[in-house]
Amino acid sequence: MKISIVVPVYNEADNISALIAEIVTAMNQAVAYEIIYVDDGSNDDTAAVLKQTQQNIKALRVIRHQQSCGQSAAIYTGVKAANYPCIATLDGDGQNDPADIPRLYQLLMQQRGISGNLWMLAGWRNKRHDSAWRLFSSKLANVVRSGLLGDNTPDTGCGLKLFLRDEFLGLPYFDHMHRFLPALILRAGGQVISEPVNHRARAHGCSKYGTLDRLWVGIVDILGVIWLQKRAKLPEVIE
Repeated sequence: MKISIVVPVYNEADNISALIAEIVTAMNQAVAYEIIYVDDGSNDDTAAVLKQTQQNIKALRVIRHQQSCGQSAAIYTGVKAANYPCIATLDGDGQNDPADIPRLYQLLMQQRGISGNLWMLAGWRNKRHDSAWRLFSSKLANVVRSGLLGDNTPDTGCGLKLFLRDEFLGLPYFDHMHRFLPALILRAGGQVISEPVNHRARAHGCSKYGTLDRLWVGIVDILGVIWLQKRAKLPEVIE
């Protein structure tokens, strides 16, 4: 297994050490790996904790945005900087379980052997540990998005995803694109498979995204993705 693990963070100082330790444990059988933390302009102790942790973890690389540019920008920065062709992303709050990564990697490689068109495995939090309101709003958003975009993905908000670096960088980039990766990949001719993954309760801090913020931004973004879909053409090449 050769893989780059990209973790975007904004004000997650209390969750960094434990999550990195879990990633290192999960990667003990990897041939080669790197952990890329992208600090999206945090104003707490995130930068200091990462600098300290970096002294003991050789696989850890740290990139910092001077100011917050959003989760999609942080993911894009990390993927561009990655050295390996397979990317795993994790949310920095510790709710995704790094122990799922080796299993997903093996599944991705196995399925690509069957269908070379598979670009991404999307984590599916089918047993979530969140508040009732958060569960309701997320389910509603997923139903609306999937119905309008036809991406056949039950949980695009899950931070745990495995995908191919070069294919990702070839997708149209825009703010909040990380929530629409399945639709964008399908538009480009790739395949996406959703796979159940472990989900944990947040140990420290709180979510950085409010329900209403996601709702209004999501409506505008869905309209933009529909526009992209309608203008996509995938010619059948005859050699």
